[in-house]
Amino acid sequence: MDYTGLRPRSGAEQRRQTDADRARTVDSLTALRAGLRQLPPKGPGNFLLATWNIREFGGNKFRGRIDDALYCIAECISRFDLVAVQEVRQDLVALKRVMRLLGRDWDYIYTDVSFADAGNGERLAFVFNRSRVRFTGLAGELVLPSKAATELVAQIARTPFLCGFQSGWAKFNLCTVHIYYGEGKKDDPKRIEEIDLTAKLLADKAKSYVNLETSADYSPENLVLLGDFNIFGREDATFQALTENKFVIPEPLLRQTKGSNVAQDKFYDQIAFFKETRGIKAISAGVFDFYKYVFNDPKLYKDVMPPKAAFNTWRTYQMSDHLIMWTEFDVDKTDLYLKSLAREHSGETAAGGAATTAKKKTTKKVAKKVAKKARKAPAE
Repeated sequence: MDYTGLRPRSGAEQRRQTDADRARTVDSLTALRAGLRQLPPKGPGNFLLATWNIREFGGNKFRGRIDDALYCIAECISRFDLVAVQEVRQDLVALKRVMRLLGRDWDYIYTDVSFADAGNGERLAFVFNRSRVRFTGLAGELVLPSKAATELVAQIARTPFLCGFQSGWAKFNLCTVHIYYGEGKKDDPKRIEEIDLTAKLLADKAKSYVNLETSADYSPENLVLLGDFNIFGREDATFQALTENKFVIPEPLLRQTKGSNVAQDKFYDQIAFFKETRGIKAISAGVFDFYKYVFNDPKLYKDVMPPKAAFNTWRTYQMSDHLIMWTEFDVDKTDLYLKSLAREHSGETAAGGAATTAKKKTTKKVAKKVAKKARKAPAE
């Protein structure tokens, strides 16, 4: 993280952001970092994957985001290895500012804006730490074939975005989505249809993205569908549309009883694997509630909030109306790789020994035939 912008300034920079503003931001980051320390630390063998709908990221509602929010968003992202981000708007200034704060080790890849009727002018993005994650080169948007389209859904409004990454020994083909919300009903028919069609298309194309037949134990491939599904509850038809197409939730995440909206009573966001977590282990998972640490005291922001703005609404346009869903995986397969090499070496040694033994037997058999023929030959 680049914190140099928080140093005392003078002149035009001082007029834009006062020392009091910077002091507030420093206090916020200090509290947030203390909360983030409760998450698993990054290690040589783990991978921390997260999904986060950052509300109207790049929008100008309530005059846009203040510096506190951009620093806090960057601080949250920095705690993970890769974050799928939804609701990125056409204006990329906020995203690029966050990338500068994250520093040189971080990179991103994003779609163009959606111009569909319900696309809301949004992008989808992946933000990742290059020192921990490698982009494999796979990138594309999922488009429904005409035969898959229905009367209700001709095309997914916010086109799902799929990219390939590798962390440690494990390969992840991640497809992030922001599914139709509609009127806020728990089982909106169009929402069910979008989830069903997306999951079905990915399931049908699974062999294009992962080796389902002979994936090596030490280099497993995984197909993951993650993002904002606007699922209200796990008993809803929207959730069933995901699981009925062979997508499963990692067990540590499934055990979580709190949702990812601010009230934590809705299961909007999901991280689901096609059939299984192949060759990797989900160690832990959860939903990180940043409001426990920042943007929880209206008095601190009375001088920067627009007049008459309701604090609880305003703060969701600073941080978000979604919390961060995350999962930790064990991706160190060095021991399995070494065992595979040992098996290969053992097999080669055994095969070499068998060949030598067979050669000796053949030589002896030939020698006996020659001797026998010599004994039968008439003497001259």
